[in-house]
Amino acid sequence: QVQLVESGGGLVQAGGSLRLSCEASGRTFSSYAMGWFRQAPGKEREFVATISRSATATYYTDSVTGRFTISRDNAKNTAYLQMNNLKPEDTAVYYCAAGLVAGTSVRGYAYWGQGTRVTVSS
Repeated sequence: QVQLVESGGGLVQAGGSLRLSCEASGRTFSSYAMGWFRQAPGKEREFVATISRSATATYYTDSVTGRFTISRDNAKNTAYLQMNNLKPEDTAVYYCAAGLVAGTSVRGYAYWGQGTRVTVSS
């Protein structure tokens, strides 16, 4: 089992920045790829970014490429999502997830955090 706890969400004006953290406990953090997903009201959960177990590979959805950066610190059992130049359409609950492969599908991740809310005002 892996337990994931997100933090760092909040209210920010358009153009601002936030850094989300996802702290893991339980089995070896470095054994898992990590992903960030988000879910806006009335919409399905969607892929945002993923990072491989050793942080050698990352991948982003097109809408956040160049604005968001995913990273991880295996010594601290923590993954991060740095979000810059935030837009109102980034408003959502953001979830981190752990899986065996750094993929883009919700189904590829076995463990999920409870989510942290990000609200971007215009």
